[in-house]
Amino acid sequence: MRLTHRRVLNVAVPIVISNATVPILGAVDTGVVGQMGLAAPIGAVGIGAIILTAIYWIFGFLRMGTAGLTAQAIGARDQGEVCALLVRSLMIGLVAGFGFILFQVPVFSAAFLIAPASPEVEGLAQGYLAIRVWSAPAAIAIYGLTGWLIAHERTKAVLVLQVWMNGVNILLDLLFVLQLGWGVEGVAIATVIAEASGLILGLWLVRDAFAGAYWRNWAVVFDRVILRRMASVNSDIMIRSVLLQIGFVSFLFLGSSFDDTTLAANQVLIQFLFITSHGMDGFAFAAEALIGQALGAKDRTSLRRSVLLTSFWAAVVIVILSVFFAVWGGWLIDLMAKAPEVQSVAREYLFWMVLAPFLGGPSWMLDGIFIGATRSRDMRNMMVVSFGIYLLSVSLLLGPFGNHGLWASLLIFFVARGVTLAVRYPALERGADD
Repeated sequence: MRLTHRRVLNVAVPIVISNATVPILGAVDTGVVGQMGLAAPIGAVGIGAIILTAIYWIFGFLRMGTAGLTAQAIGARDQGEVCALLVRSLMIGLVAGFGFILFQVPVFSAAFLIAPASPEVEGLAQGYLAIRVWSAPAAIAIYGLTGWLIAHERTKAVLVLQVWMNGVNILLDLLFVLQLGWGVEGVAIATVIAEASGLILGLWLVRDAFAGAYWRNWAVVFDRVILRRMASVNSDIMIRSVLLQIGFVSFLFLGSSFDDTTLAANQVLIQFLFITSHGMDGFAFAAEALIGQALGAKDRTSLRRSVLLTSFWAAVVIVILSVFFAVWGGWLIDLMAKAPEVQSVAREYLFWMVLAPFLGGPSWMLDGIFIGATRSRDMRNMMVVSFGIYLLSVSLLLGPFGNHGLWASLLIFFVARGVTLAVRYPALERGADD
């Protein structure tokens, strides 16, 4: 299939729309328990969701690794390996999910030690988590399904899957909480049903992979050489992702050392980064699929064109977001925060958000490029270097410049990730001929 702007947009746009639905679910979860008229249920659902999101996020390697490896198998026209990768990713997701269920007590206990809450909130949150954990096998397996669909450029199916799960979750929230009065437990049950049904829908969406005999060729599925490569790719990506998460968490923790107003302003402004990353995701995912296929076909020309086309549209998004934040950033701050003092402080740091798409965009795009190429060792090593630069920046800038130094350090982290990966890009291109 010819590489065109239309092809890139067909992959990217459904992902952008899919990402836009995610905040809606969180708002509904909060809104329905808020109708109970008590603060504790809102806090319980919030902290429970944050704990599970952080834990599930670690398994993001399954989506990324599956996308890159599958795209390369598609490019090499290795249908047997394409189907085997789907089976392996589903097995890994299910096993990891059931393992999570088995070890839920120490995992959740550690989480509450790190993020303690009041006895009432913690009690409700534990009840919420005890129910939600039963959908862990489905939730984690869906990562693998999503990566496999992205590799096939079937992002409309990813959108259908996301809209289905969010829609079911929202409808059941309204039924279980507002109609039946099940409270926090009702929100948890709604999510379990939504994620379980999402796995069923996902399996139906990839049913063509199970139409032939490839998927049950166990000699290929359990090939030791391929399993070792898959384990290496996934473990490298996991290390990279954990360091990235530590960087964000440390930013939030360091920000908590300032006064409450500055902390609140940072929480508002961090949403600008989430908006940026969601906007970039579609083109990074397109890069994963197109570059993986080009490498699998050993086609350096297609590889380079994939990089140029996806990066072009990413640059368009970067400019749009920066202009939007510069012109309407103040309005967005006022929308998210009603306290005048928080609005005032957030505006003081708004220029960092105008710079963020330009300084962070290349790192997000290069992530997609390197995932598609499964250059996971480079991703891991360059993240280690970038994380060290971030720590050095914080140690040098936080004291003299306060919150400005903290924001500067985070953006330096982004720049370091982009520069270090760019240095390794020529080696990635040469790999197309291997």
